[in-house]
Amino acid sequence: MLQIAFSPVYRLRLPEGHRFPMLKYELIQEQLLYEGTCTDANFFDPAPVIDHWVLGVHTADYVHALRTGTVDPKMMRRIGFPLTPELIEREWIITQGTIDCTQIARRDGVALNIAGGTHHAFPDRGEGFCLLNDVGVAAHYLLETGQMKKILVVDLDVHQGNGTAVMFQHEPRVFTFSMHGADNYPLKKEQSDLDIELPTGTTDDLYLNTLYDNLPRLIQREQPDFLFYVSGVDILASDRLGKLSVSRDGCRQRDIFVFEQAIKNGLPIAVSMGGGYSPRLTDIVEAHCNTFRVATDLFF
Repeated sequence: MLQIAFSPVYRLRLPEGHRFPMLKYELIQEQLLYEGTCTDANFFDPAPVIDHWVLGVHTADYVHALRTGTVDPKMMRRIGFPLTPELIEREWIITQGTIDCTQIARRDGVALNIAGGTHHAFPDRGEGFCLLNDVGVAAHYLLETGQMKKILVVDLDVHQGNGTAVMFQHEPRVFTFSMHGADNYPLKKEQSDLDIELPTGTTDDLYLNTLYDNLPRLIQREQPDFLFYVSGVDILASDRLGKLSVSRDGCRQRDIFVFEQAIKNGLPIAVSMGGGYSPRLTDIVEAHCNTFRVATDLFF
């Protein structure tokens, strides 16, 4: 049975008119339940991660500032959320959700977090709606507990996983692969182990063929024993921040291919949702729900 990390705190109360589509998290769960793809038994509510694992990839000063609500206001503006105790609780719970997904994926092959994919969180700062790097913390957890020896991060959000790239730039046990829009945030790109920049207006054929050409080769060359997948749906043509022109079916075909590569190579895969900013919430929710539907079909 597919296991999915979800907590009511994933939907943070934000000021009226805030541009982040926070409602999507509970709508994804509600849609999966309504259509029968999932039942209540598919969902688990994570506890907050302990600071020991957070401090494995984030600096003590940054974690202290988050914990005490003393983050510099300029940094909070770059992050884009108001700094509240509820926000901090949410980030710690989302991060543990991704750690929990790694353990379930080792058993079942796959597990998904309805939130996460917070790849703009650097060791010493946050930006772009990201405070803690959930994939970074979870990858560190796997390595330090001796569960895995080589990890491949497959980041297919439309924005470069800049924080993750910096976090593991000197860690050969983690290979960071980011396929993203060339003319998109962040303006200053960092250096992942492999960056593929896609031109504005990229459609299904170019997007999928680029992925088909690169991901199998990466897996064969790097020989990872675990995959993290950031499955952002901001690649959609409807996305107001994405600048690409991938259809909803193209996004679904992307998910199918990534999961098929995991299955073919016997690799456990933990999935974090990443971004999605289409004006219509329906477009975001449907594209995200496809990831869960595909995982259910292919693994169970």
